[in-house]
Amino acid sequence: MQKNKIDSKHGLRPGAQFATFIKKEFLHISRDVRTMMMLLLMPVIQLIIFGFAIRTEISDTPFSVLDESKTTSSLQIIERMNGSNYFNLVDHLSSFDEIDRQFRKGKIKLALVIPSGFSTDLYRTGTGSLQLLADASDPNEASTITSYAQQILMQHQQGLMNGQIPYQIRTEVKMLYNPQLQSAYNFVPGIMGLVLMLICAMVTSISIVREKEQGTMEILLVSPVRPIFVVLSKAVPYLLISFLDILLILFISNTVLHVPIAGNLLLLLFLSILFILSALSLGILISSVTNSQQTAMFLSGAGLMLPTMMLSGLVFPIENMPLPLQFISNIIPAKWYIIAVKDVMIKGLGLAAIWKELSILFGMSVFLLVVSIKSFKNRLA
Repeated sequence: MQKNKIDSKHGLRPGAQFATFIKKEFLHISRDVRTMMMLLLMPVIQLIIFGFAIRTEISDTPFSVLDESKTTSSLQIIERMNGSNYFNLVDHLSSFDEIDRQFRKGKIKLALVIPSGFSTDLYRTGTGSLQLLADASDPNEASTITSYAQQILMQHQQGLMNGQIPYQIRTEVKMLYNPQLQSAYNFVPGIMGLVLMLICAMVTSISIVREKEQGTMEILLVSPVRPIFVVLSKAVPYLLISFLDILLILFISNTVLHVPIAGNLLLLLFLSILFILSALSLGILISSVTNSQQTAMFLSGAGLMLPTMMLSGLVFPIENMPLPLQFISNIIPAKWYIIAVKDVMIKGLGLAAIWKELSILFGMSVFLLVVSIKSFKNRLA
C-alpha cells in the first residue's frame, strides 16, 4: 500500500510528481521567448485585426460628379450625397472620358451623372432621371455603394414630396467591368494571392525546417555547394509549381467560371512571378528564425495567412478599416498583388496603370530575399 502512494525512487507522491512536471513545463515554456510571444500576443493581435477589420458597412466612398444640369436641384443632390457618411466627393468632371479615366486609375468607386435636362424634367413632368456608374470589380462593394446612393436619392425625393407635389427621381445603375455582378470576378484574384502565399511561404518554410529537424541541413551545408544555393534550391521547385498553379487557376477561371482575362496575359504572369518571389522570401525568412515544423506552420498560418485574408482587401475593403490597419496593410504583398491583378485581368489595364504596384512588389521581393538569405546564413553561423 505504501509503495502505491509514494514513489520508491524519488520519495514523492503521484500528485507531487504531477505538480513537478507541470512546473517543469511552465519553466520550459517561459524560457522560450518565441513561444511566449506567440501564446500571449498572437490572440491579442488576432482580436484587434478581427475586431477592427471586419466591417460590413462602407463609408467615405470616393465618388465624382458629372453635373450637366448645374442647377439648384442638382447642387442639392450633390451636397446631400457628399454630406453623408457614405460618400466623399473627389472631383467635378466635365466629360464621360474623365469618368472612365478616374475609374481606371482607381480614384473613384462611384460616378453620379446628372443630365442637362434633369431639373426641367423634374419640375415639368414630375420625373427626373440620374445615372449611377459603379466599379463592379468587387460586386459586393458595388451593390452596397449603389444601394447607399439610391437610399440618399430616395430621401431627397421624399423631401421634395413634402411640398405635396409627387416628384420622382429615377436612377439608372450601370455596373462597370462586371455587369452581371459575378462574385468570381472578385474572389479569383484574391484566391490567386492566397494560394501563392500558402504554397510559397508556408510549404517552403516547413520544407527547410524539416531538413533542420532531421539533421540533413548540416550535411547539405558542408557540401561543396555554397549555402545560398542550398537554400535557393529548396525554393526553386515551389517557384515552378506555383507558376503552374497560376496557369491552372487562370485556365479554370476563364473556361469554367467565365472570368475574362481582359488585359495582357504576359503582364499578368510577370506580376505573379514577382509576388511568388516575395512569398518565397517570406518562407525562407520564417525558416531562418524557427527550428520546428510546428512553429513554422504556426508563424506562416497566423503571421501570414491571417493578415493576407483580412488586410489585403480579399474579404473586407481596406478603405473602411482604421488608419493603423490601413498603414499595416501596405506592408502586405498580397494587397498590391490583388489590386494589380484586378486592374489587368478584370479592367484590362496595361503596364502604365499598375507601375506603382509592380514597383512595390519588386522592391519587396528584393528586400525580403536579401534579408531572408542573410538571416538564414547568420542563424547557421
